[in-house]
Amino acid sequence: MDVHRLGHTQYPEADRLMRNLQQQRLKDEIPDTLLFCSHPEIVTMGPAARRDQVVVPSDYPTTDVDRGGGITWHGPGQLVVYPIFKWDLDGEANVKLITSKLEQWVISSLAILGIQAGTDERMQGVWVEGAKVASVGLAFKRWVSRHGFTVNYATPKGRVEALDGCGLDAGTTTSLDRVGFEISGDEITDALLFSMQESLSRVNAKS
Repeated sequence: MDVHRLGHTQYPEADRLMRNLQQQRLKDEIPDTLLFCSHPEIVTMGPAARRDQVVVPSDYPTTDVDRGGGITWHGPGQLVVYPIFKWDLDGEANVKLITSKLEQWVISSLAILGIQAGTDERMQGVWVEGAKVASVGLAFKRWVSRHGFTVNYATPKGRVEALDGCGLDAGTTTSLDRVGFEISGDEITDALLFSMQESLSRVNAKS
């Protein structure tokens, strides 16, 4: 598997890259590819948000996307992870299993950093002390994925918390620093890479 750390990347640029890589992966021109990045502030709106006519406050930039789920905030203090994977290994037979696999990967990685996390029946994602700190949303073409998941670690106060368009009350989604854990995006990235083989049965080609 190839791993790319893109750094701070405009969302449209990342979207174009994901689409190109997905086509290459479908043709087996590249191996499974993992992208790490962050974005300037933008709220992505999936089909569920458009169907439910979710209203995002006017001071948030927005864009429509084709991944599963409702709205997802992106911005500073958030790690974004995009797996451009061909999901054909054991335990990857459907979207629910794949989503669970990604959630458990995040949970295992946060445990390495001393953070006890889990899932919650209210909504998919990863939760810490009753607050949602990570979101998962994927789009597939012949079982090759685009989009992925986010981990909020030090987002600007109030920006994530003000949004309530995913069926959760405003303030339910927050950031790790708000629940008492001071951690960096690089530390989370390193933990994800460390636990990747055990969680995803995939190995970094450069490791």
